[in-house]
Amino acid sequence: MKSILQPQNLLAIALIAFVAACSSNQESKTAKLEKLKKDQAELVKKIDELEKEIAKENPESVKVKMKDVGVTELAPRSFDHYVQTQGSIVSIDNIQMSAKTAGIVTHVFTREGEAVSQGQVLAQLDNSLIVRGIDELKANLELANTVFERQKNLWDKKIGTEIQYLQAKSNKESLERRLATLQEQNEMTKIKSPINGTVETVNTKVGENVAPGVPVFRVVNTNDLKVSAKISEAFINTVQKGNKVVVSFPEQDKSIDAKVSFVGRNIDALTRSFPLEAKLPASSYLRPNMTAVLKIIFFNDPKALCVPVNVVQDINGQKVVYTAESDGKNLVARKKIVEVAGVFGATAQIKSGLNAGDKIITVGYQGLNDGELIKL
Repeated sequence: MKSILQPQNLLAIALIAFVAACSSNQESKTAKLEKLKKDQAELVKKIDELEKEIAKENPESVKVKMKDVGVTELAPRSFDHYVQTQGSIVSIDNIQMSAKTAGIVTHVFTREGEAVSQGQVLAQLDNSLIVRGIDELKANLELANTVFERQKNLWDKKIGTEIQYLQAKSNKESLERRLATLQEQNEMTKIKSPINGTVETVNTKVGENVAPGVPVFRVVNTNDLKVSAKISEAFINTVQKGNKVVVSFPEQDKSIDAKVSFVGRNIDALTRSFPLEAKLPASSYLRPNMTAVLKIIFFNDPKALCVPVNVVQDINGQKVVYTAESDGKNLVARKKIVEVAGVFGATAQIKSGLNAGDKIITVGYQGLNDGELIKL
């Protein structure tokens, strides 16, 4: 039986053929575009290589863009490994004083800012009753001494009884003990400075009532100071007593060399740090509670290779430093993969990858490529 194609079937076949032709044509254009891009990349690469070769042979024959850089020659130098922290100045002798007994203040002999010496009386409490008692006992003791001496002379000559001699002796010694007690009580009415120093605060006036345990004077010895700080527990086995410390005072724009005098071994559970102290020499501009910055030097390398930390770039997980090297008549940048021993402040110590005499690019190192032409 002879098949007859309907008009709609003919239309469908024509449409399919048209779409197939268009698809084939599109694929042909895409492939051609990819090939041209590949050819272009190869041409650019060849042109770039040819320009560099020509520039090396005769720099004046072609204008090649050279990046301006600045270099520093690497040389071994002494380098300190240190940890830096903040602390404050503490007076070793910073004492608050109170009265040993309760009483009314009758005299205040010093004012704030005055220098005082050890044992100097700063204030006097009312001791009138004690003084009268002392005067009375002294009179009684004088009589008791006379009686005792006479009884002793008689007893030495075997005159009188032993009991009379012993009674006179006991009476005299009893009065002496009572007098000593009253004199000690009288001393307790005097508030004395236990150290040499400067009166920092006076918290009492004549007529006021004072009592034991209530501070009335503060005396500070500014000639015996130390700086106190806390260090991370990471340095517990690194920082040791005797380490050199450079103590700087930002507000004064001054610094002092000192040594670690105390290293605590107890780690604070909250801050995960341990205490550290360094004694300071006497100085007129140092004051208790002044802020200080401590640089504790725990190791010194006398022949270290160091570069500014900002020239060490992190590229694809590697530490990279660019150096300037001669390549024929030209100067080119060379990428050096380095190992950093440590970073301290703005300086990085290089463990490997660089040598003494290398010219480190310290200006214009950003965006450099290995082998790129540079000029100083």
